Amino acid sequence: MERGKMAEAESLETAAEHERILREIESTDTACIGPTLRSVYDGEEHGRFMEKLETRIRNHDREIEKMCNFHYQGFVDSITELLKVRGEAQKLKNQVTDTNRKLQHEGKELVIAMEELKQCRLQQRNISATVDKLMLCLPVLEMYSKLRDQMKTKRHYPALKTLEHLEHTYLPQVSHYRFCKVMVDNIPKLREEIKDVSMSDLKDFLESIRKHSDKIGETAMKQAQQQRNLDNIVLQQPRIGSKRKPKKDAYTIFDTEIESTSPKSEQDSGILDVEDEEDDEEVPGAQDLVDFSPVYRCLHIYSVLGARETFENYYRKQRRKQARLVLQPPSNMHETLDGYRKYFNQIVGFFVVEDHILHTTQGLVNRAYIDELWEMALSKTIAALRTHSSYCSDPNLVLDLKNLIVLFADTLQVYGFPVNQLFDMLLEIRDQYSETLLKKWAGIFRNILDSDNYSPIPVTSEEMYKKVVGQFPFQDIELEKQPFPKKFPFSEFVPKVYNQIKEFIYACLKFSEDLHLSSTEVDDMIRKSTNLLLTRTLSNSLQNVIKRKNIGLTELVQIIINTTHLEKSCKYLEEFITNITNVLPETVHTTKLYGTTTFKDARHAAEEEIYTNLNQKIDQFLQLADYDWMTGDLGNKASDYLVDLIAFLRSTFAVFTHLPGKVAQTACMSACKHLATSLMQLLLEAEVRQLTLGALQQFNLDVRECEQFARSGPVPGFQEDTLQLAFIDLRQLLDLFIQWDWSTYLADYGQPTCKYLRVNPVTALTLLEKISREMKDTSRKNNMFAQFRKNERDKQKLIDTVAKQLRGLISSHHS
Repeated sequence: MERGKMAEAESLETAAEHERILREIESTDTACIGPTLRSVYDGEEHGRFMEKLETRIRNHDREIEKMCNFHYQGFVDSITELLKVRGEAQKLKNQVTDTNRKLQHEGKELVIAMEELKQCRLQQRNISATVDKLMLCLPVLEMYSKLRDQMKTKRHYPALKTLEHLEHTYLPQVSHYRFCKVMVDNIPKLREEIKDVSMSDLKDFLESIRKHSDKIGETAMKQAQQQRNLDNIVLQQPRIGSKRKPKKDAYTIFDTEIESTSPKSEQDSGILDVEDEEDDEEVPGAQDLVDFSPVYRCLHIYSVLGARETFENYYRKQRRKQARLVLQPPSNMHETLDGYRKYFNQIVGFFVVEDHILHTTQGLVNRAYIDELWEMALSKTIAALRTHSSYCSDPNLVLDLKNLIVLFADTLQVYGFPVNQLFDMLLEIRDQYSETLLKKWAGIFRNILDSDNYSPIPVTSEEMYKKVVGQFPFQDIELEKQPFPKKFPFSEFVPKVYNQIKEFIYACLKFSEDLHLSSTEVDDMIRKSTNLLLTRTLSNSLQNVIKRKNIGLTELVQIIINTTHLEKSCKYLEEFITNITNVLPETVHTTKLYGTTTFKDARHAAEEEIYTNLNQKIDQFLQLADYDWMTGDLGNKASDYLVDLIAFLRSTFAVFTHLPGKVAQTACMSACKHLATSLMQLLLEAEVRQLTLGALQQFNLDVRECEQFARSGPVPGFQEDTLQLAFIDLRQLLDLFIQWDWSTYLADYGQPTCKYLRVNPVTALTLLEKISREMKDTSRKNNMFAQFRKNERDKQKLIDTVAKQLRGLISSHHS
């Protein structure tokens, strides 16, 4: 029972599966029926499926047959109509064929025309395409032609720009053409050619700049000088409106048209022709002389080519080399001012060019590079100036050099270069200038002193008097009251020396101009230099004159008078310096003039020389003395030599009227003392071993003549008998021997009131021994003691006793 149920369930499932497969076959595309049939054959009931399939087919056939039967009449009607249409279609076909034949026959010419039109259209299209391609190629060819023209006319920077446009804009549009490949291959070569040619232009420019740096610098310094002159005029005339042209800026911006159509050759680089501009009122700007376009072109070209750094390094290296050449001074630079001027012009020209390059290019040179070059230039320039200026012995050349250095510094300062070290160096040159001035003025003073007549200046008219007073500050009311002709107390060298001192001060002042020094510094410099002039130069000149061998007493007296007046004029020199420097002498740290000391020293030296000269003259007269020390005759007048000597002294002291009283008195006292000392030496000299009392009497007459001269007052101002004291030693000694007053001398010796207080025992003993020797000489018959021959032995004994006592006095004095 169960098996039957199971079989029935399986048959139902199989029937249902077969039904599904049939529906799937009916609804599925025939291309995809394979898998469905495979599922039938995979099963075991394909026989039963076939039966059902046959049953389904018979069912469909019956349905088709029913449907056909239902539509049969309509089908027959349709076939009948179709047969009718077939006939009509045949007719239509024949008509179409006939029409086609006629159309083909009639359209044959049209086809030919259309074919021709087709060819024309094709040609037209080809032509249009060709024109389009040519339109693309023509700009390339035009640019290339323009490039060649620019290369030919040496317009390299525009050529490089054209090359850039050609390479990046035009050639990519026609890169498939063979001629473009040739152009592309030539582009690197053209770039190198442009690069080489621009570098050649730069080298020509650098060479031209090196040769013409002095011209550039000269023009720049002229501009600075003009500006300084204009500034001075404005300072001197502040209220007068200036209508001058405005000064050009230090940095002139050049409108250099790099892509100008006018060709420029290598000869265009460097210095422009300005010969015709020299006569113009306005000096052209330094940059106006230079065409910097080669530098700009080369810089732009190398920048475009990506080699800017290479160009910058090359330019800086070459300019450093040129700087070293410019800074090398010529060996004979110190000989003339033109040598210094050319040297400065070259340096200024170099830095004017570099400064302009700095301000008109971006980075070709920078401030650090310029500062480095300037530091090197400054050190080398200062070293060169120190060396060469030391050879200058002409103060005018040193002054001109100073002015040139100031102009050099001012010019470079306009361009922003620090120049403090140059002004510091000028202070060193100032000392050298002072030395050269001192040497020059030493010669001037020497000539003045050598050419002076050492006589008071005579004046015969009021005009001459005022002329002298105008040259030298002198006031004397008594002299003014005197009638003409009259004389100034000093000689011509006084106003000449005074004016030369003022000229020296002016010369010192000239050097201090434009050094940016304060009034106090200028005043201090002038005073120190003037002190050197007075204490060293003028003092040495005066000393040399005073120490001259052939100098006379008259000249010495006049020198003393002259130095006295020059000493008084020192206060006027102080006022003169104060007036030109506007620094009051009471200002702190103001240097005082040492003129007073200088003239005092010179006067003292002249005084000493007068004393020495007088003594020498006295010695010359004394050399003429010819005493007969053995004479027994008693003379009645002074010796001739002494009379002449006294006459000389009187005439000499008469010249001393204009000397200060103390000087004249000292000279007179010194002369008398020297005369007394010399006479004493004559009397006591060792060569005179014997002398008589007669010779002593003659000597006494000479001493009386000297005393008479002293009493006559040859120089006013001595107190009574003061000058006679110079001969007191001789007088007491002679009185002792002539009066033979030995008892008084020996008794009063050593007492303040002693009559023969000035007689030295040694001197007395020496003279006594000489007399004693004469008395012992029996060969002399005209002895003064001859009448006392009977007492000769007693007298000799007396002399021996006195001599013994004198020796005792000498021994006791030494003990």
